[in-house]
Amino acid sequence: MNDIATQANPLGVYLKDRRSKLDPAAFGLPAGRRRTPGLRREEVALRANISPTWYTWLEQGRGGAPSADVLDRIASALMLTEVEREHLFLLALGHQPEVRYRKDEGITPRLQRVLDALNPCPALVHTATWHIVGWNRAATILLTDYGALPPEERNVLRFIFLNPSVRAAQEDWESVARFVVSVFRATTARAGAAVEVQPLVDELTRRSPDFARMWSDNDVSSHGGGVKRLRHPVLGPLALEYSAFAVDGRPDLSMIVYNPATPADTERVRALMQAPPATSP
Repeated sequence: MNDIATQANPLGVYLKDRRSKLDPAAFGLPAGRRRTPGLRREEVALRANISPTWYTWLEQGRGGAPSADVLDRIASALMLTEVEREHLFLLALGHQPEVRYRKDEGITPRLQRVLDALNPCPALVHTATWHIVGWNRAATILLTDYGALPPEERNVLRFIFLNPSVRAAQEDWESVARFVVSVFRATTARAGAAVEVQPLVDELTRRSPDFARMWSDNDVSSHGGGVKRLRHPVLGPLALEYSAFAVDGRPDLSMIVYNPATPADTERVRALMQAPPATSP
């Protein structure tokens, strides 16, 4: 295909290219004699549960823009990776797909090594539902020993509203709690996880009048960055600058890095991390 055709219909070119790279045998389809490599158009259409005519039009640059649902089905039919799916949406609609909620899958060893390299700065990775799935040793020492908790209890909203120690450690608990609730509402809606988080919302509404009050306000906000002020049981008052980052290739995950606000605070945290663990009498 010449350059002019490619520029005129980049979506069709991409679909045809991805289709040509699939092995029919991997899908239980007879290889037989095929004029071109990969799957046929009608085979992709069948896997995506769309009309073969409509799929053909997409490859030919006809029929208008597809819906996000159709693109998702085509992405699944073509076995696209997350970055390939994102590229498909950019070509077809001009924007990235919405974040998709995933059941907690944990993090890769590579991402864990990134967290560990950030010591003595506490760092966390959480899902769109604010479930903690990764942390480093500094986070364990300064924030919460997440590894000592059952996986289902590692949720930021549970810490803020149901854990008295976490509540007491916040210099301005009301502001922190309101902020967490507003970001939680926004991220879960963006990820399409409203159904999945409803049991947690119902539980917190029953058990915490404060949560019920804040949830009813319907406030939303983005995470961004700021300063977190803690009352640490050993270090005393402590200021931590924080920033939130998207995890490349995992739009359902966010990383939060807390940086001690002053060199002196950094040294205090480092010294605490190097101190031998306390022994029971």
